[in-house]
Amino acid sequence: MGRKTKTLFLASLSVVAVLLSLAKPVFALETEAVKHLDLEPQDTNRDRTVPVRVYLSEQASAGPIVLFSHGLGGSRTNNAYLGEYWAAAGYVCVFMQHAGSDQEVWQTARLRDRMTALKQAASAKNAADRVKDVSFVIDQLEKWNQEVGHPLCGKLDLEHIGMSGHSFGAVTTLAVAGRKSLLGRSFAEERIDAFFAMSPQPGEGLSAERALGHIRAPMLCMTGTEDDNPLNNRVTPQFRREVYEALPEGDKYELVFDGGHHFAFGDSEGFRTRGRDPNHHPAIQKISLEFWDAYLRANSSSRQWLQSKQPTIDCKLKTTDIWQWK
Repeated sequence: MGRKTKTLFLASLSVVAVLLSLAKPVFALETEAVKHLDLEPQDTNRDRTVPVRVYLSEQASAGPIVLFSHGLGGSRTNNAYLGEYWAAAGYVCVFMQHAGSDQEVWQTARLRDRMTALKQAASAKNAADRVKDVSFVIDQLEKWNQEVGHPLCGKLDLEHIGMSGHSFGAVTTLAVAGRKSLLGRSFAEERIDAFFAMSPQPGEGLSAERALGHIRAPMLCMTGTEDDNPLNNRVTPQFRREVYEALPEGDKYELVFDGGHHFAFGDSEGFRTRGRDPNHHPAIQKISLEFWDAYLRANSSSRQWLQSKQPTIDCKLKTTDIWQWK
């Protein structure tokens, strides 16, 4: 093996290591306040299972719902630090797993084929399947909420639903928010009220303005100045910021971590996560919870807090971080 070939090979393995670390989350630990429930609903129309992990706390009234979509190669156990945190505040958090772009992609491939398998999984078909997964899960929640004896019976406030995701999950989030395709089609899920996208990207084929400029729903975007894409060098940190720039004014927010990389938003252990800024996760938790409170609970104080510089103080943001709204 020549020096150049060996260097490229080792670089590829490093990227694979990063991606595999993303798919190995630190599992959530149940507490007295928050429990998690694993369910395996079957979409018979598509012959497809959509596993979910539900985080919830014991409370008298039904809680607003927050859906979460994992990144490429991940699972329903990713980002447990958010599921636990939101559930402790009274939200019912439903973390979905998407067959075809989940951890099975790399777990079932040979080591040398894992990079190719992951790239192939970031396909238009899997993106479309994810959108259908979201609508199916909401349909399922409506059934479970009425099913006497089901653990979720009567616990779901289906009039207030939020959608969130990281990376490929942010692609899913923007899709159900109504991002237009190259042909001008939209797959907006009208039952969802507010959207939170970490490491978003506007997509390809249309300008960001044409794809996203019509979305009126509340939207929170988070990224970092080093938030690139290990599988696609066309997705740069600046490209991700085009999402917020393209959104129309009104209840739109953006947080940019100076030095924040793609895995700053996950809870995995391994390569590139050892140097994670300890202030990032608390800031993500606090700001996202205020966002849900503002738009799923109509909390005017949370909205006022978001539309101020107070998050930079309360969340210990650096002077070089960016917090803005429009």
